[in-house]
Amino acid sequence: MTELSGARVLVTGGAGFLGRVVCRRLADAGADVVVVRRADVDLTRQAEVEAHLADVGPDVVVHLAAEVGGIGANRDNPGRYFYANAMMGLNLIEAARVQGVTKFVQVGTVCAYPKFTPVPFREDDLWDGYPEETNAPYGIAKKSLLTMLQSYADQYGFRGIYLLPVNLYGPGDNFDLASSHVIPALIRKFTAAADGGLDRVEAWGTGAASREFLHVEDAARGIVLALEGYDDPDPVNLGSAEEITIRQLVELIAELTGFDGEVVWDTSKPDGQPRRKLDTGRAAERFGFTSRIGFREGLTETIAWWRANRDAVESVERGRD
Repeated sequence: MTELSGARVLVTGGAGFLGRVVCRRLADAGADVVVVRRADVDLTRQAEVEAHLADVGPDVVVHLAAEVGGIGANRDNPGRYFYANAMMGLNLIEAARVQGVTKFVQVGTVCAYPKFTPVPFREDDLWDGYPEETNAPYGIAKKSLLTMLQSYADQYGFRGIYLLPVNLYGPGDNFDLASSHVIPALIRKFTAAADGGLDRVEAWGTGAASREFLHVEDAARGIVLALEGYDDPDPVNLGSAEEITIRQLVELIAELTGFDGEVVWDTSKPDGQPRRKLDTGRAAERFGFTSRIGFREGLTETIAWWRANRDAVESVERGRD
């Protein structure tokens, strides 16, 4: 067990979508939370990482920071995503070992699984093939950190755990169409069409691929549960155990946003991995995690958040242009 009350916990990516929720839960548990922002330190530079950890002196490190996006962003930035994600993790794990950090939590990605993994994805299948091509650089970079943590446990007795969440969604997500994942991208498109009286929306691919989604609040709760109660080197899936096709997802978001026009499928765009659905039994067995927020409920909440915050988000985007 890891006692959070009074522990100093350094969280990379703590100002991000998932990070903000994780930090709130850690603070509620009594932890002294230190957030690492990109402006604070370049995590791809080993000297900066070592200096920062020496200055902060954390008991625990939770590594959430990532260079990440949807299919389009992954396709456009394979080199950047591989380098940044590999180097951030390598530097942090080594610096944490040197500084005597008592526990390291690495949040990986479902993109690490092979393209044709048997469904549901079991953690033991993680190395049985090459990931789906459009996100392979990102997935492999993240998966390499599992090997690093396991080898550091063997050689140095370093305590590190590795979690594999499915695609996340929820209020506060990234809605920038250039880099967002499928749910915020679709919500943005369909609310704009519904509220603007448009009669058609374009969706990528064929709609045949399937995905599993986990609400950000559930994901954060799972991460904190694992931090407190899990110490094994085996990777662990975090998911909802519910699968939905992209076509069904589009139909549901159209319904919830009030859009009743035509959906046009651009089949020249990739579907990505054919199916994603996790076996979540290990998380339930080893630290008692199961998801609680129903998908329809979570989508309704996320759509309401976007409509309430759309003007502010779009104002920030215009300011960056």
